[in-house]
This record gives sequence, C-alpha cells and structure tokens, in this order.
Amino acid sequence: MAHGLRREVVRMAGGPHGAHVGGSLSCVDILTSLYFEVMAERDAFVLSKGHAAPALYAALAAAGRIDAEELAGYTRPGSRLFGHPPQGLPGVGFATGSLGHGLSLGIGLALAERLGDGTGRVYVLLGDGELQEGSVWEAAMYAGHRALDNLVAVVDRNALQITGPTEDCVALEPLADKFTAFGWLARTVDGHDLGALGKALGEPAGRPVAVVAETVKGRGVPFLEGRASSHYATLRPALVRRALAALDAKAPA
Repeated sequence: MAHGLRREVVRMAGGPHGAHVGGSLSCVDILTSLYFEVMAERDAFVLSKGHAAPALYAALAAAGRIDAEELAGYTRPGSRLFGHPPQGLPGVGFATGSLGHGLSLGIGLALAERLGDGTGRVYVLLGDGELQEGSVWEAAMYAGHRALDNLVAVVDRNALQITGPTEDCVALEPLADKFTAFGWLARTVDGHDLGALGKALGEPAGRPVAVVAETVKGRGVPFLEGRASSHYATLRPALVRRALAALDAKAPA
C-alpha cells in the first residue's frame, strides 16, 4: 500500500505545476498506518502540514473516499485536488496549509468527541518545521492541561524545511522532552517502520500522545532523499520514470 501511494505522489509531482513531493513521500508510511490499520470509522484526521496534500489524496483514493482517476488532475484547472486540502473534499474536515493551526483544530474535535459518546480518537499530522510556530505549543499546553486522552499528534520528523535543516533554522530538540513537559506521553519511532508506527499510534495512554516519527524527506527516491530541494519540485517525464523505477526496485515481492 505504501509503495502504491508513493507512486501516486511521484506522478502528481510530474504534473505541470509540480508538488510538495519531499514532505509527501516522508509521511506516506504514517498515512498508510493510520488509514489502513489504526483509524476506526469514528476517528478523525487533520493534515496540519497541508502541503503534503498529494500523499493524503493518494491515501483517500486508496481508501475509496475519492475516485482514483481524480489524482491525474491534481492542481489542473477544474480539479478539486488543490495544492492544499480544500474543505468539503471527502475525508477533509478542514482546509489546511496555513501552518501552526492543525493541532488546535484537532483539540476542538477531541473536546467535541468528549461531549458525545467519547469513542472516537483524533489524529493530527504535523510537519517538524511547523513546530516553530508558537501556536502549536499553546495548543500542546492546553491539550496537556485537559488531559485529552483521545488526541494523538504525529510529527513527520524529516529534519528539513524549505530553507534547510530544522536545527539550523530554529532548533527543535529535545523534541520529545518538550511534549513531555506539557503533559503528553511522547513516543519516538522509526517513521518508516509500519509495525512500530501501528503500535505507537494505536495504544491509548490516558493523556495526549505525541508520536515523533523520524523520517527521511523524499523517502524511496534516491535523488530526492534527504534534500531540502525536494520540498517542492516539478519532475520532468524522465525524472518521473526514474523515480518510479527506483520505487519499483525497492518494492516488496
């Protein structure tokens, strides 16, 4: 499944307007774990790092929420698959992409769930560069204060943002300790290990959970991996073929 989602992300990056390909490829395994193992029907998901929309669209198509044929029209005139997720698209509760807001939206959903039957959980996927926004930590402080045990924040910790390494821009470490200080249970995992992700994402803790998923930007495509330049790219047809070949060479038998 993850292999298939990565192929779709690469194809979308080969469109006329390109895509945020690096950060989409880095979070594919997280989305695969959430959508095809962890999340139940009542659960909610917020893509706070809205620029990873290609990965989300690929997951929604694989889950049957949108027509897979729509992916070929990504960002083209008349398409509803914008560069950031639009409100109203099946599976998208909020328009996101203005970084720093998604965790607060997730808190609202988690609080609303408490007013109902309380069975649903809320998952929010954040970018690590996004954590340089102060509003994220205001939200983290409040979630810890309210002991929101139905809230899970997942950080796509690929350690790169558009301007370079996160630690050179505004250092985030020790990241897990920061969440712990706000009353969360922090779990650091290999963000490409589906078994570890499933366990970390699925186990309740009696308080909000922060999963720091250590990932590689551009995962699966050697000429994109670990490069800040992969943050946004338009792949020429030859590069699309090269990227798909690299993915297929690593695909499970």
